Amino acid sequence: MKHDPVKAAVIGVGYLGRFHARKYASIPEARLLYCVDADGKRAAEVAAETGSKPATDYRSVIEEVDAVSIAVPTPRHFEVARDCLNAGCDILLEKPITETVAQAGELIELARAKNRVFMAGHLERFNPPIMKLKNTVVKPAFIEADRLGPFKERAANIDVVLDLMIHDLDIVLSFVRAPISRISAVGIPVLSDKVDIANARIEFQNGAAANLTASRVSLGEAVRKIRIFQHESYISIDYQAQKMAVFTLGQGRDDDPMSRIMIEEVKLDRQDALEQEVRSFLYSVRTRQKPPVSGEDGKLALETAIAVLDCIRRTPRPEDLD
Repeated sequence: MKHDPVKAAVIGVGYLGRFHARKYASIPEARLLYCVDADGKRAAEVAAETGSKPATDYRSVIEEVDAVSIAVPTPRHFEVARDCLNAGCDILLEKPITETVAQAGELIELARAKNRVFMAGHLERFNPPIMKLKNTVVKPAFIEADRLGPFKERAANIDVVLDLMIHDLDIVLSFVRAPISRISAVGIPVLSDKVDIANARIEFQNGAAANLTASRVSLGEAVRKIRIFQHESYISIDYQAQKMAVFTLGQGRDDDPMSRIMIEEVKLDRQDALEQEVRSFLYSVRTRQKPPVSGEDGKLALETAIAVLDCIRRTPRPEDLD
């Protein structure tokens, strides 16, 4: 069945929104009508790049489009998403989807009442190794994730847990389908007045556990890796390089226990994760199927990130320790 292109707008065309706009403009299934930003000059620049029209007030355009990507600053997510849903738009809402869990719940209920697609923008779900694992049986006993990089001024107004760690929290929660039983965490500000480096241990009721570290004050090359340990195997993923290796136990030699470890480098095609995310959103818009990362998924990741931050706030800071 032939569909007309989805009429789309990107609301907020700063650092990330500009990339969203470029993807919509390059995908035949979409027709990017508007680039919206409170900064009129920036809206005009990105609109010129993408062959769309600029606007400074999203409320003036949402009646004309079917779907929107929302990439405004997090404090405005709830208001903008609510207005778009009420106008009948399907939404792709960047992470963290809202500031509070209550706001996330309200948007989920509104999307359900309006029969609108509500997709959360968790980009790592579309990284090729994660996409590959999605179709296999993964039963993690322990997960270790590291996301380390240099300081970026544009993210200085948000804690590293909500800025970076939330990516890995979402991946962990997508693989471990069990309630959380316990969280312990520590974190400190370094270059801002927000938490810049954090570590969290999350234990689940099924016995699985995860250890996550996120830092935006690390020197050298950025690190984005996750390792998933399960019975007689573990999976190592490098998000940055889009590489995956599977370590399993074989026969080996009696005099060398380590020789039992077999390594398989999994062949993957490099892909543009953001393009895959936007394509998946457009597919849900066109077919009315549930998106691969739902509003409920976004809410769970947010709720867990807030729980980690609450735990950090209750933990004595290094300067307070004896």
